[in-house]
Amino acid sequence: MAEEVEHTKESWPENVVVRVRGPFYDVWTAQGVIRCVVRGALKRERRREDLVVVGDRVEVRIVGPGEGVIEAVAPRRRALMRRARDREVAQVIVANLDQFVAVFAAAQPELSFGMLDRFLVVAESQELPTVICLNKVDLDPEGRARAALAPYRAIGYPVVETSVVTRIGLEELWRMLEGKLSALAGPSGVGKTSLVKAFRPELELRIGAVSEATGRGRHTTTASELIQLDERTFLVDTPGIGVLHLWAVLPEELGQYYREFRRYLGSCAYRDCRHLDEPGCAVRAAVEAGEIDAGRYERYRAIYQDLEEEAERQGRWEVERLRRERRTR
Repeated sequence: MAEEVEHTKESWPENVVVRVRGPFYDVWTAQGVIRCVVRGALKRERRREDLVVVGDRVEVRIVGPGEGVIEAVAPRRRALMRRARDREVAQVIVANLDQFVAVFAAAQPELSFGMLDRFLVVAESQELPTVICLNKVDLDPEGRARAALAPYRAIGYPVVETSVVTRIGLEELWRMLEGKLSALAGPSGVGKTSLVKAFRPELELRIGAVSEATGRGRHTTTASELIQLDERTFLVDTPGIGVLHLWAVLPEELGQYYREFRRYLGSCAYRDCRHLDEPGCAVRAAVEAGEIDAGRYERYRAIYQDLEEEAERQGRWEVERLRRERRTR
């Protein structure tokens, strides 16, 4: 059982949800952490998957010592979200972030560039500043994973290389986190909880190992939790993500979320160019000229195909409605 994280009053934003436990929501208030339930009318107004999440700013009515009712949820400034598995609804992972830290391992488990690119699409669609953290670099003595991230550095993503074992990069990561509310997200087994514990070693957090049979991490963090690192710095440790389905992203807008594509958008022969097989495509010409990384482009094609299949399944008008809803929540 993970230790209950203690929070101090200094600089902590009031009425913010710090953890979700089944039907209960722990909310930091001026009176300390209050365990709350959600008002019945609010449940009917909002979807269950999108009801109240870590990072939400809420209105709380105190009903007893250490107990309250969430009456309302403030509009979310930014949110890290995905499509819920097997259902056409949004699953918000954490709300109101200052930045997102995509954590991947140099080895054990192997770095998934497909998932990294999907994370970046989510972040770009939410205008969410992003840091790429390559953890476990002590397991990559030849630097292959580090070298493979060169295309991401080239297009402006900050990349920090860390190891909890050797403590390489922890000071640099701290400078990126300091004074912000950040979320660590990535596959299971990449060391997200170990990084949190590196900054708060007194916490009794469960840390798992990578399965030798599958090469995948085992889930140890079962729910997102907002942790205070110092008076101005807050970090959300999220459960490991095995599959990241994009939420309400139309196929034709996908290219906008690739930073390296943007300078070429509008220069194609066709206004509605998908940047796949159309003649006169400026993006494909840039790939052939080596100005856009070929691996990133091939993964773009795969994601585009997935989004087209999803749009056909849902119906385009429904996808457009969901996109508008996403931008107004």
